Amino acid sequence: MSEKEIGAFPPIPEKRFFTIGEAAELVGVATSVLRFWEDEFKQLSPGRHGSRRRYEKKDILTAREIRSLLYDQGYTLAGAKKHLKHRKTAVAQATEGRAAVSPNVVEELRNIRDSIKNFLL
Repeated sequence: MSEKEIGAFPPIPEKRFFTIGEAAELVGVATSVLRFWEDEFKQLSPGRHGSRRRYEKKDILTAREIRSLLYDQGYTLAGAKKHLKHRKTAVAQATEGRAAVSPNVVEELRNIRDSIKNFLL
């Protein structure tokens, strides 16, 4: 999503959970649309507290992306699903190499930290 599209939405308040009404307002759609998207897009799956939906910031961002794909960019439901699925695959591939490097980097950072501690003592 471009900066212009992101800027069209109201800022997301700093809170952990949002009701479906709050989420709908932040995304710019009706609550019924969010419920429909939950059925259509597996990437949009708010948690539940009893029978109430609890949207997190990541859910709001996902719903905003879906809205942009459908309303602004003209994707069909099938096209938007494919786009989101492809994006998820691309992210997984991009982060795959990081996991292999991470332990080495962590160990090196620990060594540097220990060296600094020893130097300061």
